[in-house]
Amino acid sequence: MNGITAIRQNIHWGLEILEMVMAGVTDAQARWTPPGQANPVGALYAHALIGIDGIVNGMLKGGAPRFALAPAEVGVAEPRMNLDLAWARALQPDLAALRRYKALVLADADAYLDTLTEADLDRMVDLTQVDLGIQSVGWMLNNLVGGHLNNMAGEISALKGVQGLKGYPF
Repeated sequence: MNGITAIRQNIHWGLEILEMVMAGVTDAQARWTPPGQANPVGALYAHALIGIDGIVNGMLKGGAPRFALAPAEVGVAEPRMNLDLAWARALQPDLAALRRYKALVLADADAYLDTLTEADLDRMVDLTQVDLGIQSVGWMLNNLVGGHLNNMAGEISALKGVQGLKGYPF
């Protein structure tokens, strides 16, 4: 298996597990404000999807992410990459719209991966402005996209558990 195939599988699995964890979540459960400093389920779901868009369409392709060009299609007001507590707790996510947006950003990620060669995965990107140093395209896709999806699925699963719901389906 080559690196591009592995990255594609990582991203697809990350979205699959995210959807498994989000299955059956109602708008009320998505908007529920957890205690402490935790973010609501819907905000985490939106953040995971916005992250794919921002990293692939913005940072890697060098264009504008969908959330900047057509914010109304995302499913949250004022979509942005940064997840801060005030923004997260103010969100009123539209889960159906977020799922439509997910399909678009997955298609964008797949189309981007189709343009890459194995050598492209080694291209270095300056992420010092976000305190991540200088990293390769492959590292970004594996960790900031695929790994991040798994992180968000775990957080959402735990927050569902706090609400008395089943998180992971297995």
